[in-house]
Amino acid sequence: MATIDPETIHDVEGIGVHNIHRHDVVIVGAGLAGLRAAVEASEEYDVAVISKVFPTRSHSGGAQGGIAASLSNEEEDHLEWHMFDTVKGSDYLGDQDAIEILVKEAPVVVREFEHFGAPFSRTPEGRIAQRKFGGHTKDFGRGGPVLRACYAADRTGHVLLHTLYEVCIRNGVRFYPEFYALSLIIRDNICRGIVGWDVINGGIHVFHAKAVMFGTGGYGRVYKITSNALSGTGDGLSLVLRAGLPLEDMEFVQFHPTGLYQQGILVSEAARGEGGYIINDTGERFMERYAPEKMELAPRDLVSRSEQTEINEGRGIGGKDYVHLDLRHLGSEKIMKQLPQIHELAWKFLHVDCIKEPIPIQPTAHYSMGGIPVDKDCQVFADGKKEMVQGFYAAGECACVSVHGANRLGTNSLLEASLFGRRAGKAIRRFLGVQREFPDLPPDAASSAIEEVERLLSSSGTERVSSIRETLQEKMSLECGIFREADQLQRLKKELRTLEERFRNIKIDDRSKRFNVDLLEALELGHMLDFTEIIVEGALNRKESRGAHYRTDFPKRNDGDWLKHTLAWKKDGEIIFDYKPVVITRFQPKERTY
Repeated sequence: MATIDPETIHDVEGIGVHNIHRHDVVIVGAGLAGLRAAVEASEEYDVAVISKVFPTRSHSGGAQGGIAASLSNEEEDHLEWHMFDTVKGSDYLGDQDAIEILVKEAPVVVREFEHFGAPFSRTPEGRIAQRKFGGHTKDFGRGGPVLRACYAADRTGHVLLHTLYEVCIRNGVRFYPEFYALSLIIRDNICRGIVGWDVINGGIHVFHAKAVMFGTGGYGRVYKITSNALSGTGDGLSLVLRAGLPLEDMEFVQFHPTGLYQQGILVSEAARGEGGYIINDTGERFMERYAPEKMELAPRDLVSRSEQTEINEGRGIGGKDYVHLDLRHLGSEKIMKQLPQIHELAWKFLHVDCIKEPIPIQPTAHYSMGGIPVDKDCQVFADGKKEMVQGFYAAGECACVSVHGANRLGTNSLLEASLFGRRAGKAIRRFLGVQREFPDLPPDAASSAIEEVERLLSSSGTERVSSIRETLQEKMSLECGIFREADQLQRLKKELRTLEERFRNIKIDDRSKRFNVDLLEALELGHMLDFTEIIVEGALNRKESRGAHYRTDFPKRNDGDWLKHTLAWKKDGEIIFDYKPVVITRFQPKERTY
């Protein structure tokens, strides 16, 4: 059971909460972004990491296939090739100055992992092994797939997460596992800390800090079928909105082509990188009709749309809503060496032995390209453009730099989280070299969090959290999924307002404070309802198809009107939009074909 170090607790007159902890740096989220920032900042400063799950259960551990870097360990590769692929993969919405940083620092980040002790798979010569992944190509897309994904079998995220956790422990990072973030403390554009809930023991805690970083992950749980862990409820995005700050490009939600049928559990793109086929009910490798040059290794948005089209047109397996991922031709030895976890997951969850039979798969909500707008050093914008929030940073899936634009390439997520987590840690160190004193803690620092918890614990309505959540997930999947159109989105807008009204009339049975799962699920649902409306409104506003955002009523990309980033705020219950230009430095937009 977690215990609180008495030395971190300070009683501040007038706050109304006695559990007040002071740390130079408070990081919310213990995935790759949060832990990599903690490693960096803890070289000089007192760092605390708050996580609603035990750190090594963070969702970064679910990433399987690899982390991108043009190391040229197994064949020729170049930074410029990686940059072009990422820009093209983003459907030209990625900011090219940030993408250039991503590809230039990638080899450094991967080699640092190696020096930290990460057990990468190896070539016969002892170098880090690399495999093919969708959208990663040779010679600016003119050649075939390139070996760029550095991997550890099919457990890459798992080994990188555990490696960073070990370094954090060695550096003396203070962990607060199973603490749930309730609110940001921002006054006069200065971030002064966060307020959290102790899930194990109950109780409000204030974390007073000179710098705060969010590494709170994505929001896949707003969809019915998702690869995301149960914890992927987008909490950080809600807290940012409630603090009066904007979100960026929330309409861009990636669906991974290969989730286990009806489960959503990820079947790594590594399975296709190693040579797996996707086939329909007739046994056809149908990607030949959609991306004849890249086939199964086309970018994820294209493969997911192709699968869904096959299903919609009746060519799913047995006419049902799934297709097959066929690995049988790879042979037992290769599957058990390179894809052991895939074999295990298919067997445990579907009772399918992928050595002998194909795996039923379907598109699954996977990744959020949008998020909290930040600069290239991960400091959060107050206005989404120029003005900054002092002492507030964000990195990883919850942030939008933007290196992924409208669609993320596989293996760029582990890279982005690690690389920009590292940059955030370095920026925080520079900031603390100037900001040596704690900012004042306002008397009402915890008031909104206290009110929220008390309101939920005393709720006596007739609605159930589980019923509202299930309806939200079903409606989002049906009406704001891979394919979107205006009538569906308008209908969904009204349905979301109804769900918000129902949420105000919920009832929680458990009134206790220790391990109150009812309370936690109610808090998470409130957070999901906060930002889901922005996804839907953003999708309705963007009258074009670009990357993962596909409008059947506007099926073409429209650079003239929509080559720009969306910014969205919530004010007095209404959504306000603004826009900012995409940074284009080297690669001019052109038609995106594979």
